[in-house]
Amino acid sequence: MGNIFRFLEKYRFFLSFLLFEVFSFYLIINYNHAQREIFLNSSNIFSSFFLERAGNIKGYFSLKKANDELSRENAYLRTLLTEQNAFHKIDTTDYIYKLNEKYTYFPAKVINNSINKSNNYITLNRGELHELKPGMGVISPRGLVGIVLNVSPNYASVISLLNTKFRVSAKLRDSEYFGSLTWDGKSYKHVTLSEIPAHAPLQIGEAVVTSGYSAIFPEGILIGTVENFEIGKGEGFYNIRIKLSVDFKNINYVTTVHKLSADEQHEIEKETNEY
Repeated sequence: MGNIFRFLEKYRFFLSFLLFEVFSFYLIINYNHAQREIFLNSSNIFSSFFLERAGNIKGYFSLKKANDELSRENAYLRTLLTEQNAFHKIDTTDYIYKLNEKYTYFPAKVINNSINKSNNYITLNRGELHELKPGMGVISPRGLVGIVLNVSPNYASVISLLNTKFRVSAKLRDSEYFGSLTWDGKSYKHVTLSEIPAHAPLQIGEAVVTSGYSAIFPEGILIGTVENFEIGKGEGFYNIRIKLSVDFKNINYVTTVHKLSADEQHEIEKETNEY
């Protein structure tokens, strides 16, 4: 208490000055119309400025929640696009969406990713507990990403499209000629489409999509666009350079897709190949 009194005694003139200044300012604002208008306008400007900055900060920390919600919504919308019929099952707890028992879609977040190796992999924050299984396709809002390779209770590893061991059946969207899609281990922005016959109509900028012939990806998932092409020497097939639609340096949220009849398809194809 003594310290407080000593402080007041030491700074009594300065504190008195501040008190009179505040009181004078109060009188000017309350009894002078023009000055009050200026003060109110200035206050609104400063308030708006700080509120806007506070809103930006709040919005930044809300991005994760917004991205999670958008990822779940993407899975839901992809299901609607797959079959435009009544729902078979909607589980909003685990965010699993099904229609006509054809495909299921599961949102996931990328927690690890590589692009600089010859065989690149991606890690997701979902696993067996979220119904992920090896062999499920992985896509993003921009297009094809990879295939689930291994799963643990809470995580999954994905063989990336940027992997020299990766193979997928793809087709030209306009002409529907199909071939095999591979990566040569060089540019993370490009892959190669081969086995397209030289008589197939082809043009720069044409979209390349999944063929739907495998038991992994639905038909029509975007992969990229034709950047250039040539006919191999002594061959009757194109070598087509595809510019990827997905930026593998910037993948945060993906959707895994599972064809519910995949096991049955694999079994019948295995029996046919052994015949």
